[in-house]
Amino acid sequence: MSVILSAMLFALYSNLDNLVIGIAYGIKKINIKIFSNLIIAFITSTGTFLAMSIGFYITNFLPHNISNALGSLLIIFLGGYFIYKSEINLINNSKSNDLALKDIDDMIEYAKKTDLDNSGDINMRESLLISFGLALNNLGSGVAASVTGISISLTVVFTFILSIFTIIIGQYLGNSFLGKLLGRYAPLLSGFLLIILGILELIN
Repeated sequence: MSVILSAMLFALYSNLDNLVIGIAYGIKKINIKIFSNLIIAFITSTGTFLAMSIGFYITNFLPHNISNALGSLLIIFLGGYFIYKSEINLINNSKSNDLALKDIDDMIEYAKKTDLDNSGDINMRESLLISFGLALNNLGSGVAASVTGISISLTVVFTFILSIFTIIIGQYLGNSFLGKLLGRYAPLLSGFLLIILGILELIN
């Protein structure tokens, strides 16, 4: 059960960015079509697989208890960093250059930039631009998660499924109060999710 929970927590953390992107595109009335959504899900889950494969390779050179402790502490550190930076951004109402720390206002600007042809729809080329940004964003945490022993196959499957649904849900929420609230505090929530995940892996 803990194996499934850890994989789901990490997949949820990985896809909070997708949720905020979906909300931002919903606000700007920019449609992410099913095919584009599938491309984003495929590339982000492939990025997760590659990052976690690197982490799995690293574990071959370390005893399990050491790799688990190192990976867990790194995840907790990343979570703490996200919380700290998110609070600074919220207090100062400042912008972040890191995709994982962008709130809804930053993402609305990001949404406008990625709709390159101003068509109101995200085509294949534009979805690739979004996908690689999301995939690169989760590289470090993906390596750390795999080092702790989190299941690669389960995480990749959950990441793919949640990627599709978080973008759809985000677009549906759009201009709603809940959507804006989630969009504003998603970077902070991602930090707490990482800390919970790190603690779970540390005590297992």
